[in-house]
Amino acid sequence: MVPRTITIILKTEAEIQQMQRAGGLAAEALREVVSAVRPGVHGTELDALAERFIRERGGTPSFKGYRGFPASICVSANDEVVHGIPNTRPLAPGSIVSIDLGAVLDGVHGDVAVTVPVGEIAPPLQRLLQVTREALYRGIEQVRSGKRLGDVGAAIQRYVEAAGLSVVRDFAGHGIGRALHEEPQIPNFGEPGTGTLLREGMTLAIEPMVNLGGYEVMMDDDGWTVRTRDGQPSAHFEHTVAVTATGPLILTAIPGGVV
Repeated sequence: MVPRTITIILKTEAEIQQMQRAGGLAAEALREVVSAVRPGVHGTELDALAERFIRERGGTPSFKGYRGFPASICVSANDEVVHGIPNTRPLAPGSIVSIDLGAVLDGVHGDVAVTVPVGEIAPPLQRLLQVTREALYRGIEQVRSGKRLGDVGAAIQRYVEAAGLSVVRDFAGHGIGRALHEEPQIPNFGEPGTGTLLREGMTLAIEPMVNLGGYEVMMDDDGWTVRTRDGQPSAHFEHTVAVTATGPLILTAIPGGVV
């Protein structure tokens, strides 16, 4: 088999600063949406809030119309892993909901996600959220020039599996820049020292998806919503990160952020 050739777009310092502004807008919009999450709220209400917030600040929602996606954010509750389409089903108390959001500003994207409780949640769900968030930062710590993508995935996988949870295998993080999805793909599992070499100027969306049960997933009939095959809850956290001379730079980090 001939290895697949991929093209990775390295960004200049000015382009990374531009992406940091887009990432800041995405993070601010996510913070606004999360502040509105409560029992009884509809996903469509959260979607409208996000779109209005982004557009009022000169941006455009990254997701709306992307490959036909009908909304500005993804709203995925409980056993829904990613890509849930916002709907009018009220969020139930005691559940968890993942909000995934992207914004385009001056031609570049920022992509960020968080899973939050809807009211009070049970201890196993609290732990699922804590482990997934920490796994994100374990992966980000490996985003350094000279490291490899296998180091990122291995750090996430080791932490998650040591906690008795599982990482989704069928979906991955990705490069990001002027396109929402660029090369390379970034699995949340792997072997240290393997995979694509990380270089200064790469910009990556790191996004562990972690299940309380097994890692197998399936697609709903809507062609978008991914859910766990065993019906167990799932969590999703994401940051957009740049590889710099001094280490990882989180482009979607803001004061008071929710990720």
